[in-house]
Amino acid sequence: MAFFSVNRRFVAGLAFTGFMLAAAGCQSSDNGILNLGIGKKPDPTAPIPPQDPKILASQLQAYCPKVTLRDGTAFFNTYAKGATAKPKKKKADAEAEAAAAAAAQTGPNGQPVDPAHDPSKIIYQASISDMTRDCTHANGQLSMKIAVAGKVVPGPMFAPGTVTMPIRIAVQHGDEVLYSQLHQYQVQVTDPSAATQFVFTDTNVVVPEPSAKDYQAYAGFDENTPVPATDKAKGKRKKRAPVTN
Repeated sequence: MAFFSVNRRFVAGLAFTGFMLAAAGCQSSDNGILNLGIGKKPDPTAPIPPQDPKILASQLQAYCPKVTLRDGTAFFNTYAKGATAKPKKKKADAEAEAAAAAAAQTGPNGQPVDPAHDPSKIIYQASISDMTRDCTHANGQLSMKIAVAGKVVPGPMFAPGTVTMPIRIAVQHGDEVLYSQLHQYQVQVTDPSAATQFVFTDTNVVVPEPSAKDYQAYAGFDENTPVPATDKAKGKRKKRAPVTN
């Protein structure tokens, strides 16, 4: 009976020891059943997650800003000058002439026509139809050649001669103007029955090297030009210096 009792204690001890080993084995097991990823080493064969895309230096070296036309800058008209002063007429004749002039300043749609921009007084109409550019990168700067192509069409008041077109070339970075130049480009027009083609190129566009592809170049006609000081001074008499004894 004693042997049987001791044997039962031995068997119970073995069972308890086996249970503890089994529990320890479950806790340290790496079979994925209870794996929470805590303390697990990264898999060297796992693919590296993609990083945020960055612009390479080679891409910036090949970057050339696009050239576009601003709204309202694709056309430029040259108008005939107003008539010179005429001798005074009788009141009735003057009133009749004023009425005729008012009727002439009304367009086909019934809308008033600005006398300074009367289509019937156009000498030439110039338009830009195409643009292109070429870029080089050197010494921390971006140099551009910007060209525009177009034509000059004779108007109702055509007269052979030279038409001067104000063409502006500009480069911007957001709201910052990096380059802006107004060119008074001249084209000789002699044929009243055909359009005269022209190509203008600005070869002096130099701006800082961009750090991203976010530059914008513009080309177009710019009629809002200040009057030169020499023109303002015309017709004004020069003051004589006071005579000193």
